[in-house]
Amino acid sequence: MRTEDPLTLERQVCFALVVAARTVLSVYRPVLEPLGLTHPQYLVMLALWGSEPLSVKELSETLQLDPPTLSPLLKRLEAQGLLERRRLPEDRRSLAVTLTAPGRELRQEALRVPGQVVERLGVDVGELERLRDGLTRVIDAATAADVSRGR
Repeated sequence: MRTEDPLTLERQVCFALVVAARTVLSVYRPVLEPLGLTHPQYLVMLALWGSEPLSVKELSETLQLDPPTLSPLLKRLEAQGLLERRRLPEDRRSLAVTLTAPGRELRQEALRVPGQVVERLGVDVGELERLRDGLTRVIDAATAADVSRGR
């Protein structure tokens, strides 16, 4: 029986997003484990593999993480020898984040991650891309709504 009650849990976008995030991340966990990365660390590495060096501020904006959340991730990745943080000579207040040689080499192993995740999910790549695009539109709309409220 389908209900039209707007307060039914199953009709809530927020519920579907939270459950999807949690369950999809559980699929990533065993795939990332051999790389020695958690999912948040993997996201940091993806950003740096895409463009480096990045300032901590740029990385924070790219990943949409606040600096107090990002800082411990960077410290752990630095302790693993995958990246370095250095003060910029032109602005001693800013930290530049760059990959080390082992951090760059890890990219080669990480190339297998997307395919393994798709295989474990058993969902067509095209469908996953459409989902990603739809979620990006939801994120943009939510961001715009926050901005219009002055946040």
